[in-house]
Amino acid sequence: MLRQELSSTEKENPFLSNYTTPYSVPPFDKIATSDYIPAFEAGIKEQEEELNRIIANRDNPTFENTIEALEYSGKTLERVNSVFFNMLEAKHNETLQQIAETITPKLTEHSNNIFLNAALFERINDLYRRKESMNLNDEQKKVLEENYNHFIYHGAALNDKQKKRLREIDQNIAILELQFSNNVLQETNSYKLIIDNEDDLDGLPAQIIAGAAEQAKSDQKLGKWVFTLQKTSLIPFLTYSNKRELRKKLYLAYTTRCHNGNDFDNRKIVIEIIKNRIEQAQLMGYQTSAEYILHDKMAKNPSNVETLLWQLWVPALKQAKKEVEELQKQIHESNEKFKLAPWDWWYYAEKVRKAKYDLNENDVKPYFELRNVLRGMFEVAHRLFGLTIEKIDDLPVYEKGVETYKVSDENGELIGIFYADYQQRENKTVGAWMDNFCHQYIENGKNIRPVVVNVASFPKSYENIPSLLTMDEVSTLFHEFGHALHGLLSQVTYPSISGTNVPRDFVEFPSQFMENYAFHKEVLKLYAFHYETCEVIPDELIEKIHQATYFNQGFEMTELLAAAFLDLKWHSLTSVDGLDVDQFEQKLMDEIGLISEIYPRYRSTYFKHIFSDNYESGYYSYPWASVIEKDAFELFKQKGIFDKTTANSLKREILERGNSVDLMKSYVHFRGHNPNVEALLTSRGLKIE
Repeated sequence: MLRQELSSTEKENPFLSNYTTPYSVPPFDKIATSDYIPAFEAGIKEQEEELNRIIANRDNPTFENTIEALEYSGKTLERVNSVFFNMLEAKHNETLQQIAETITPKLTEHSNNIFLNAALFERINDLYRRKESMNLNDEQKKVLEENYNHFIYHGAALNDKQKKRLREIDQNIAILELQFSNNVLQETNSYKLIIDNEDDLDGLPAQIIAGAAEQAKSDQKLGKWVFTLQKTSLIPFLTYSNKRELRKKLYLAYTTRCHNGNDFDNRKIVIEIIKNRIEQAQLMGYQTSAEYILHDKMAKNPSNVETLLWQLWVPALKQAKKEVEELQKQIHESNEKFKLAPWDWWYYAEKVRKAKYDLNENDVKPYFELRNVLRGMFEVAHRLFGLTIEKIDDLPVYEKGVETYKVSDENGELIGIFYADYQQRENKTVGAWMDNFCHQYIENGKNIRPVVVNVASFPKSYENIPSLLTMDEVSTLFHEFGHALHGLLSQVTYPSISGTNVPRDFVEFPSQFMENYAFHKEVLKLYAFHYETCEVIPDELIEKIHQATYFNQGFEMTELLAAAFLDLKWHSLTSVDGLDVDQFEQKLMDEIGLISEIYPRYRSTYFKHIFSDNYESGYYSYPWASVIEKDAFELFKQKGIFDKTTANSLKREILERGNSVDLMKSYVHFRGHNPNVEALLTSRGLKIE
């Protein structure tokens, strides 16, 4: 047994035994960087031994001795995986990057050793053929089907020659994706807009200037004020700076990341990733990577994705063109002669919003202090699902400023532990996400409760100014908490179908659903208190927010859909021979008719979702899931946004079920009909005429 073979040094590695911490959270205070590789290696060895025991079992395959045994294998590897890869994104450094480069090929090989193991697959295949005669419950049938499909998806049915080539391709892709992600992080962090002349701060709010001054101090001697490509620095600068040339400089630095002919240039890596993915798909019997990836998703095929994208694109682009006219008119009224450019959009959109709705971002930010928004968000979870979320201070954390919360149900029973990491750090990957340190599952009658984390980069507090959020940041907070609720409320037996382990085009449903609550009047009254006066947000300001609901929706939907088209196009290729990244991207934007005033939300060289974050052929998931969540929220609008019967139905049919059921059937059971696109278009003011 592995445990008996460990040396005394290895026994001290916190990953190599069950955690003894409260609620079994990771013992971050005891984890050293040097623990990762030994833990990975021990975890791989441990799971290999567990799998060998499954294969060597001379008894006929049963659900218990094969599927359950596989489900509950690899606990050590899961422990180190869940911590390390979140740390790689949340507090990246050169040492962690080196560990990732060392361990990624080994993890890829280990994964292939599982999925390409003929003897193991034969046992699963035998069970799959007999599934209707085995007296399995519905969840067990789903787990068996999912395991069988995963093995097929990863090449179990290939011949030996094909398996050998697939291993090579998978290794190539794993290393390329890691390089792509690291390049994006390095390029993002390496750029600084340095300002020494106070006149160049014209138009910027005090909090943003204070943040730039603090950034300059931490960067040492670069200048009096420093602006970066982090969204908390970039977007305010684009929105408020009166210096057009500086807006252009910063915007182009952002949109040309990993496209500058330096060590971080990702153009060749993009081509190599797509080349390998094409070969991978064709080896698996599909013409394109999109066909291969989508066949087991809710969308099923690229044609269905493209149909949805075009259904949304036509009204979105039409609205965006109207918005261009409004912004251009604002430029002329400002006695300027130039044509609207992408780096002007945020600046003049803010002016139009102020003129049209008398709504300025700076008017509402004082009401969106991070602590208050958190309390309001937790109260929403309480009113919807009966959850009590209590801050606790005695749990280990991986970074100063990370907070921990105990989540309990109406009966005081533990639901899970929630980690909140919202402080901006330069070594934190751009973006926001939810992850699991432990999934929910049941083993030997014990319900293992989940430990989840939300990570984002919100503005820092400076002097007497707390962390004040923009409306977009408030939406992000609710969005990621929707993912967290999906993980926390899970009530399934098997880890592989727990929580957010659902099809990629369904996983964004709970997260986007929660965004609907962020600015609802009833919810704003729960949390929107002025940070200086403590006065609740006035009704007239709430009305302005609601009147501006449709504002800029053409732009927001168009830039998102353009990125989704780009993703789908990359993964619909059958060859990359002679392909130029820039020409490919521009040709597609011309084909779909993207106007010059808008760039896609992500350009190819920094599109982490699809080139390193497992969202390839999946960026459409955001509008796809938005169709579902807007349809779902219509029911709450009819019944009451905190209606307990409706909330309990959503929890029971969706949030607790993980991937243990047919999710569309479960949704229809909750809603009473299939979702349609009308609710989404109406909510964005984009209804088809």
